[in-house]
Amino acid sequence: MASNSEIQYAIMNGIHFGKGGGEKREDPNKVKTKARKKGYQTGAHKSGAAKHKAEIRQRVKSRPSQRKG
Repeated sequence: MASNSEIQYAIMNGIHFGKGGGEKREDPNKVKTKARKKGYQTGAHKSGAAKHKAEIRQRVKSRPSQRKG
């Protein structure tokens, strides 16, 4: 339970619900979406639709008209 002084402080100043100072900030150099996006595009997350689309992309990539050189 909260003490009388804590309750009085909350009544006078209000309660703020938000991120506390103890939580660490996001690392600006951290890669979020690109790392996960490749897994989704290649069907690594076990999605049948993604695997099928990845297979189609691979076939298009291997066509003679799509090859460089």
